[in-house]
Amino acid sequence: MAAPPVVDLPVADARLAEDLSNGLAAVEKQLRSAVESEDTFVTDVSKHLIEAGGKRFRAMLVLLAAQFGDHTAPGVIPGAVVMELTHVATLYHDDVMDEASERRGKPSANARWNNTLAILTGDYVFARAADIMADLGPEPVRIQAKTFARLVRGQIRETVGPAEGVDPIEHYIDVLADKTGSLIATSARLGAMLAGAPQDVVLRLTAACEAIGVAFQLGDDIIDVASDTSGKTPGTDLREGIRTLPVLYALNSDENPRLRSLVAGPVPEADIDEALELLRASESLKMARAELERWSARAKEQLSELPDIPARAALLSLCDFVVERSG
Repeated sequence: MAAPPVVDLPVADARLAEDLSNGLAAVEKQLRSAVESEDTFVTDVSKHLIEAGGKRFRAMLVLLAAQFGDHTAPGVIPGAVVMELTHVATLYHDDVMDEASERRGKPSANARWNNTLAILTGDYVFARAADIMADLGPEPVRIQAKTFARLVRGQIRETVGPAEGVDPIEHYIDVLADKTGSLIATSARLGAMLAGAPQDVVLRLTAACEAIGVAFQLGDDIIDVASDTSGKTPGTDLREGIRTLPVLYALNSDENPRLRSLVAGPVPEADIDEALELLRASESLKMARAELERWSARAKEQLSELPDIPARAALLSLCDFVVERSG
């Protein structure tokens, strides 16, 4: 009988499921203690998004990757904590840039307090992550710094948009690799490295998980258009004028002038249903699905060369999941 899913990931091996559950419990405990301060207010605002929940996806990838070495090595759990803290810190900043009012079903920090406090809290959480990472050695610190640079570069490139003469679709994929793929890749890299896995395994896991990260975001792009059962209101990105991959394909084709006109900017509420109907029937959505499948296949290609252990099977099932979840 299959073990219960862990972080929405079907894990068929009972021992692996137990390892992941125990590891995530340890991560959860350390996440809260990591941001505690002698100042009660700083503690409360720093725990705000941690206590709002989340799937701890990046921590899970650290733990999964560690299975290719000694998953009980002392640096694995702190490494997972650092990855989650880094992710949480970016959420504080993202909510300010997006002017978000909610995060994980609760008021965002900027809505509950203000933009300044949200930004400062994100900075504080980043600093706490760096402090923990410093205990893991100079190479993990260097990897974390380079990942942080990629995260910021991706956000800058997204904000500025593609330069003149740059293919907007290539630019978009590059932004996804920086903003989303880099931290997911580093989660796997650190997990394997801190567990003492062979270098070729570390490199394959890093490449595979960056591809999984890009695929996840592409899946979200498709879900926003194609699915009304995901819990997310269809057309959210269209309403905000966010140019996701299906929209970029539509804008760069001669397929349907009416569709291009609708998605050229934020779509008015009165036109959302028409825009969704046209996108769902378009070649643009099919092309976006094909791109998603290519990234999933790219991850599988790397994973197929890894040792045949339950963690590899779990990661391969994750590649299938990122495709299937988009419908």
